[in-house]
This record gives sequence, structure tokens and C-alpha cells, in this order.
Amino acid sequence: MESLAKAAFTDGMISPGQTVENPVTGERFTFTDTAASSGGELLAFDFGLRPGGAVPLPHVHPVQTERFEVVDGRVTFRVGRRKIQAEPGDVVEVEPGVAHSFANAGEGEARMRVEVRPALAMEDMFAEVVAMAEAGRMNRRGMPRNLLDLATLARKYDQEAHAPLLGVRLQRVLLAPLVFLGRHRRLGRTAALAGAAAAVGGVVA
Repeated sequence: MESLAKAAFTDGMISPGQTVENPVTGERFTFTDTAASSGGELLAFDFGLRPGGAVPLPHVHPVQTERFEVVDGRVTFRVGRRKIQAEPGDVVEVEPGVAHSFANAGEGEARMRVEVRPALAMEDMFAEVVAMAEAGRMNRRGMPRNLLDLATLARKYDQEAHAPLLGVRLQRVLLAPLVFLGRHRRLGRTAALAGAAAAVGGVVA
């Protein structure tokens, strides 16, 4: 059966009420407001994180504000140079351009309500990352196993997130050779599939 993440990534649409879960990082997203349902203003979701689960790496949202409200469990945030221990009822807000990460600091599942403004294409990014994890294309840290996949993903969603200490422009420059190779690899695969299909068609005919 096709996964919800793969279906959402293929169809290009996440719907309110839909849940996707990353089997590698232990992140679970149940969407309540999406880019489509909010006119692009808001992405909101109920977020679950299993014990020991964490965001793979610190990151920066260049234009989005992210608000976390802890509902259950304990979560350790790193926001800029600050370390925050958050418990139920606590709210942590991260302004655009501030590096941050978080991890489940408790023995049970941590649950949060998360709001991201504006939505941009962040829900698509989540769906694509989860689909890659389900396909076995992520390592145990939740990062793409293939460097070309990492570069392509980082370039595609650099308005949603990028590495700390690197602006979007610098990241694009550094990743450009790998993105170029990744695109040619996909074109090569497409051409090979087309050739194989044509060959099969000729045999059948």
C-alpha cells in the first residue's frame, strides 16, 4: 500500500487531518492547517516525537517564524546560543534567521503544537523527507545517504530551511555543482527508462 507521505509528495497536496511519520527520526506530523487551506498564511500541525528522537541538524528558516507549544513530555531546544528546557504549557518562538534544533528530553513521547508563518512549501519538504526515509534513502541521523540527494533537497527547499552560518546565496553557490550532477543523473535515468520502454514496445510489435 502506498504511504501517505509518498502519495502526498506525488500528488503535490497535503490535506488537513493527514498524518505522516518519519520512521528514522521518530517525527510524526498531523496537519491542521496547510498552505492551501490558509491561503499560504499558516502551516500548523500536531507534532509527536518518540523518546530519543531529535531534529537531525540545527537549521535556519530565513523568512518564517516558528512557534512551538509543548503539550506533553519534555523537549530540549537550542535557539541561537540559548538552551531551553520546555515542559507542557511552555511556548518557544523562533524568529526568522535564528538557528535552532530540538530533541525529546523525556522518557515518553513528546507532543507539541507547531505553527509556521508563512507556510511556503514546508509541508512539501516534510512529505518528501518522510517519503525518502520510508524508501530507505536516509541514514540513521535522518540525512540523505546520497550526497546528490542532499544537495538537491537543500537547493529545492532553501527558502524553507538552510544550514546555520550559511546564507541562502552562499549555500546555493556551494551546492551548485552537486545540484547540476543530480539533475543530469535524473535526466539520464529518464532517458534510459524511455529507451527501455521503446525497446520493449519494438519487441512486442
